[in-house]
Amino acid sequence: MRKLVVMALLVVSASTVAQKMKVSQGDIKNLKDISTYTLEFDYSNLEIPKYDSEDDFLADKMAKREEKEAGKGEEFKKSWFADREDRYEPKFIESFNKRFDDGEVSVSMDDAAYTMKIHSNKIYAGYNVGVVRKNAEIDATITVYETANPSNILLEGKYVDVQGYGAMGNDYNSGYRISECYAKLAKNIAGFIIKKALK
Repeated sequence: MRKLVVMALLVVSASTVAQKMKVSQGDIKNLKDISTYTLEFDYSNLEIPKYDSEDDFLADKMAKREEKEAGKGEEFKKSWFADREDRYEPKFIESFNKRFDDGEVSVSMDDAAYTMKIHSNKIYAGYNVGVVRKNAEIDATITVYETANPSNILLEGKYVDVQGYGAMGNDYNSGYRISECYAKLAKNIAGFIIKKALK
């Protein structure tokens, strides 16, 4: 029993460490007086674990689905890209904005003086086949800069192994699982701003 508790604590502590931003440029304090951000999402050069490229990943997943039922491969590809605008990005916005009770800081797709760019470096969809499941996971580089002058970077840093889970384990849809990663990422960024920039 004690061994199980120790293992659980190690998993939790490892997860906590992984959720901190590794700052590479600028300072969180530079965000102190910013109340609104334009969001930009970038999925270029996306790494998919166990695949050489996103194209290889899509080809494999589409072929497997086509074997089972004609048309399912193309349906998967369409949803893979549509989930970005339909699921991941709205989930990020909702999760970030609800951390600020009085709306003192917010993100949206509207124009603002400062931009927060979310570059997804890695997406792992995880899986749920009923008897066994694995969380989805993303790595992302966050860059905050002056919209009119992108070279003026106020903060840049990376989050790794941000995991998404929800629906009490009934998360059978990969798009849903991945969207929960973006919710967690937004929560981490908002928390960092609250703790280090606003105090």
